[in-house]
This record gives sequence, C-alpha cells and structure tokens, in this order.
Amino acid sequence: MPQPVQVLLTAVVIVADWIASNPDLFPYFPQETRSGAERVAAAWQGLRLPAAWRAEEPCGDAGEVVAARFDLPPGASARPVQEAAVRLAREMPEPGLVIVEAPMGEGKTEAALAVAEIFAARSGAGGVFFALPTMATGNAMFPRLLDWLGRLPGRDGTTHSVLLAHSKAALNDDYAELLRSGRQHIVAVDVDGETQRWRPSEGGRFAAAELVAHAWLRGRKKAMLSSFVAGTVDQLLFAGLKSRHLALRHLAVAGKVVVIDEAHAYDTYMSVYLDRVLAWLGAYRVPVVVLSATLPSGRRRQLMEAYAGAVAEGGGGAEAFARVAGAVSYPLLTAVSPGQVPVIAGAAASLRGGEVHLEALADDQELLAGRLAAELEGGGCVLVVRNTVRRVLETARVLRERFGEQAVTVAHSCFVDVDRAGKDADLLARFGPPERAGGQRPAGPHIVVASQVAEQSLDVDFDLLVTDLCPVDLMLQRMGRLHRHRRGAGQAERPERLRTARCLVTGVDWGGPVPVPVRGSVAVYGAYALLRSAAVLLPHLQGAQRPVRLPEDISVLVQGAYAEEPVGPAAWSEAMAVAWERHEKHRAEQAGRAQVFRLDEVGPPGRPLIGWVAAGVGDADDTRAGRAQVRDSRESLEVVVVQRRADGGLATLPWLAKGLGGLELPTDRPPSAAAARAAASCGLRLPLQFSHPEVMDRAIAELEELYVPAWQGRDSHWLAGQLFLVLDGDCQTSLAGFALRYSPADGLEVSSD
Repeated sequence: MPQPVQVLLTAVVIVADWIASNPDLFPYFPQETRSGAERVAAAWQGLRLPAAWRAEEPCGDAGEVVAARFDLPPGASARPVQEAAVRLAREMPEPGLVIVEAPMGEGKTEAALAVAEIFAARSGAGGVFFALPTMATGNAMFPRLLDWLGRLPGRDGTTHSVLLAHSKAALNDDYAELLRSGRQHIVAVDVDGETQRWRPSEGGRFAAAELVAHAWLRGRKKAMLSSFVAGTVDQLLFAGLKSRHLALRHLAVAGKVVVIDEAHAYDTYMSVYLDRVLAWLGAYRVPVVVLSATLPSGRRRQLMEAYAGAVAEGGGGAEAFARVAGAVSYPLLTAVSPGQVPVIAGAAASLRGGEVHLEALADDQELLAGRLAAELEGGGCVLVVRNTVRRVLETARVLRERFGEQAVTVAHSCFVDVDRAGKDADLLARFGPPERAGGQRPAGPHIVVASQVAEQSLDVDFDLLVTDLCPVDLMLQRMGRLHRHRRGAGQAERPERLRTARCLVTGVDWGGPVPVPVRGSVAVYGAYALLRSAAVLLPHLQGAQRPVRLPEDISVLVQGAYAEEPVGPAAWSEAMAVAWERHEKHRAEQAGRAQVFRLDEVGPPGRPLIGWVAAGVGDADDTRAGRAQVRDSRESLEVVVVQRRADGGLATLPWLAKGLGGLELPTDRPPSAAAARAAASCGLRLPLQFSHPEVMDRAIAELEELYVPAWQGRDSHWLAGQLFLVLDGDCQTSLAGFALRYSPADGLEVSSD
C-alpha cells in the first residue's frame, strides 16, 4: 500500500475515533432500546458536519470568470495574467502545480482563485487552503476569500466550513462574525424527532453565502479540516514537520487546492520544509498554485522538482526542468502535471507599468529631512521604508522636528494587535486606491515612515519613495508602492515636482570603494544579499541615466541578483567573496537545522509508517514555540498589554475605540467578556532584545509575578495562560533591564534602563 494511502487511512481512523469518543454524540448510558445504527444516525445528525465543496468548472472565457467572481470596477476586464492562468489550467492534462510570476497589482490572487475553481472541479478537491506569510496578510485575505465564496455557483443551500488559521483569528472581526452567526452546540439528536436543518443566522453578513466556523472543527487539531482556510504558511509547513497527529495535517491538505502566496518571502530554513511538503502534495496529487512577484529562477526550478519528483519518473526530465530554470520572460507562468514534463507559458503585462528613477542618497537623517522639505514644497505624500524599527523611530523623530507631529505617521510591527490593524486601515483609507481613499488623501505634505510592513499586502500609493537598501526582490516590492495608481492624466493630480516616479536609496555609505550598508540592515538581510542588490541596481543609480522599467526589468534584476555569476565592479570582488562565504555558511546552517525534524521523503509502496514521526518535536501548533519550529527565528515573547490605574487596579488601554478603552480588569473575579476580549486584542510580540535566552528567562520571571487565578478559568478564556505587560499611567514600564514606552502613535520603544 502506498505511504500516502496509509497516511490518509490513519487520519480517517483518528477522526472516526474522536467522533465515536464524544460523549455528547455517543452517551455512556444509551437507551437500551436503540440499535447501533440508530445511535450512529442520531450522532451524525448531532455532529452536523458541513458538506465538502463540489466545484463546478466555470464556463466562459477568463474575462467572464473573473467578472462573475470578483467585484471589478465598471468597464474593467480580466488582465492578461489572469487570462493566461485560466487558459493554462484548462489545457493541463491533469491538475498539478502552477507557478504564477507577475508584477505587483496584476491580480495574482484573483488568478489563483480562478485556477483553484477549475482545478477543484477537475480533481474533486473539496476546498481551498490559501497560505500567506504573516497573520496580517492572512487577515487581509480572509474577507476576500469570503467574498469569492459568496459568488460561487451551485451552493444550493449547502453549508461550508471556513477557517481563519492563526493563533489570533478569534480577534478578527470577519471571523468573529462567522463564529457568532454559526454558534451551535454539538449534541445528540433523537432520530425519531423533528430536526431542523441548521444554517447561519439570517442577520449575519455571510448568511447568504452559507458559511460557518463549525464548532467541532474549531478544535486545535481539527480546525484545518475545514473546507476553506486562509492562514499563515506555518500551517502548511507543519505538514512537513515530524509531530504528533501529523496524519491529520496531511488529511487537511490532501482534499484541497493549495495556494501559496508571496513564495519569494520564505528563507532557506522555511524552504526546506516547503519543498518536502510539496513532494507529499505531489504524491497526493493535490493541485497547487504558487504566487510571486519576484521569484529567482533557481527557486522556481526547486519548487517544480520538489512537486514533480514524487510522481514523475526521474523528476520529469533534466532538460525540461533546465528550460524552466532558464526562462526569462516576464510575466511568466510555469506548470507541471503529475507524471508529465513542465510547460512554460508567457503572458503580457497590463499597461500599468512605468519608469522609476533611482538615486543614491547618503545615510544622514538631517540630510534626508532637508531633501524632503525641498521635494514637498508643493505638497505630496512620501513613503520612507527603514529596515529596522529603531531606524523607523529615529527617522520619525527627526522628521517631526522639521514637519510637525501631524505630518508624520509611523508604521511597524511593534504595535499591539488592535493598533496595528488600525494603522493598516488608516493607511488604506488615506493612501489607498483613488476610488477607496476618496477625499481622505492628505492635502498637504505627509510622510509615512514604515518598516517592512509596507512591503506587501497593502494597496497604498505614494508620490515619492525613500528606502534603505534591501535585497532587490524586496526593493521591487517597495517600488510597487510608488505611483501604484493613476492619479489623473499623466499623474496630473500629483504635485508637479512628484509626477515622475523617483526612489531615493539610502541606508548605505556610498562614499567608499565598496558600498557599506548600515549594521541593522546587515543583521536583517546579510551583507551578501545587500551587495548583490546594490550591484544589479548600480547601472540605475549612476547619474540616474537609466531608470528601472516596470515590469520589464523585474525579472532581469531578480535573476541577476540571485544568479551564481559575479556582478558588480571588480573593486567589489573581495568584499563580495567574504560576504558570500558568510552567506553560504548561514544557508548551510539553516538547512541543517531544518532537516533535524523534517519529515522523510515519500517512501516506496509497502513501506510502513511505523516510526515516521519518531524523534520528532511532539505537538506542533500555532504558538510562538510552534512557529519557531518552521521559521528560522528565535522564540519570541508575546504579551498582553494593559494599564495600571491610579487606584492600583488594572484596565484596558485607554485609547481603544468603541467604548472598550479603560474597562476594568478586576483581579478577584473574571472580567466582563467585553473587557477580556478588548485586553486580548492588545497582544504584542516583544522585539528581538527579549529573544536572547538569558533576557527571555528574566523577562518571563518578571512577567509571571502578575498571576491572576481568577483569569485562568473557562470564563476568562481570552486571558488564561497569557503574560501581561503592565504600563503605568504614562504608558511606561521596565522589563529585564530595559525601559519600555508605548504610544498609539509610535508603538513600542525600547531603550536601556
């Protein structure tokens, strides 16, 4: 028996055992007159599992499919990439792996869902899992997934289960609404009685789509069995990690179409797990769609070989895969079906591209402030992207002295969850597409100083970009926030000085024989990736003689930066060689660490599963410790931020909206449900200073001094087991030798105590 079959049968037995062991469904003292068949029928009615999706292959051309599934503006039509993806999915002999590489804003998400619908109809897949790099991108995708589901044909009143898969999903408003509208209890039902068919409440936003966060499927180990899932890529990578109940994770993905977004965002450590998961997905014949704006050609080949290697003899032919690696057209679609050789399909880009003029700028805060003062004489909106939170806050402080508090907005990862969500919404409202932002775009000069949170998944548009040097694929992502939307004919609605798209590249000492990136950038990305990025950008930086053309230059720049051939002036060769040695050592260490608990390859038919997760990690779940197992990052501390009032009591943060600020958090009894949820929405991941083992141990010991027994029961499930960071009346505190200050405008600031 093939190993994939053994895995799925094992998982089915586990699920059946859990159902049969539920005392609500199968009472310990059944009625003696009821037969076994009657007990099963009653239990099945009580469980009321939603039906699997039965997709119907959409009719019509790509334009008709996209128009029917997505809320397009009047007169809009399918983009060339979407048309090519639909055509390729229909032409493949069997659903398999499709990789879509296209510029930012080309509608890759819509293309992926259209392909998923075709693949599901042809393969019998009963759902979709959309994997994204972060919780924030997962939250942004979830309502888009729900809107798409609401437009699918052939539901006929059938209820489908939906899941937002990350540790803070219950704090997402869209998912919380599904939880409320779908509230139910799992109980046994009298088979002889009248049983009403359960559906979501008519008042809910998603009632028409008949979607439900099903109660039984909300268990920690069962949730991924839901039919439609949007969540972090960690949930997918866990399928390649030796852990308990791994068969259930395989069952969860084996019956779906899997979409992997932002594939370029995953480092060597994560890629080791992703490649092994793709091998198992290929063995299960699970259709997969991979999306990326900037994917190195070597990585493209690795993804396809990982998927096809388990099902194609000899990996499908070395020559065919070499052609995949050598493809240079852009946008580009590549595909492989089980047992087939890969195919390559080009696609035209839409006419939304343009030229970006690059300029090297010395790394001096005062110089930057003076330059922006000159650029913004006639108004305008600028995005400044820094590679570390420390540089974000330093830059914001200098710019506020020049432009005033109201003219500078800060965005980075060290905000409590509710403030971070508010920041994203505010940025979209003020700097989003013209039809969305309306009249909210600032009339006068305004500067947003942000970390990498501005790189992806935010449809924001600025007149001028200033960015620290970063790997070239991420640099291109940042450029995607520059003149992203047309504002009048010839950008006439922008300030006259800013109608040409320009990007100032800083965070580097450009004065020496070899560029020297600032220490924070090297710590984040490594010197080798930064030097390669500078090398391929050099022709565009020297005298601004040759602008970057989007999208034409995207593939050229990315492939040049990630190729093995030398790049850059000869004077850089020694520094590049030293950086390469460190880079290769780091990659080898990453790969070695990842392989320790990585699942083995798909074994030959007949090999038993006994011991397939031996010497594994035990339980793996979406906690800070669980995520650290599939990401090469130190385990980080997450806290819930509350405030101590003048009378010594605890309360929620005072600025929370909707009347949730300043709610009492009593320590002698459970707080109100509203207060507990409001406090839980103020979760915060502490920065890297607190990830060093000695500092973390000291911080945990100090945080555990506040232990409230009244918050540990079921009545306080929002707060049970949490660590609490208590701010004083000035929103300050100390922790493990560091001074902490928090504000809703700037987030968390950390300094030596």
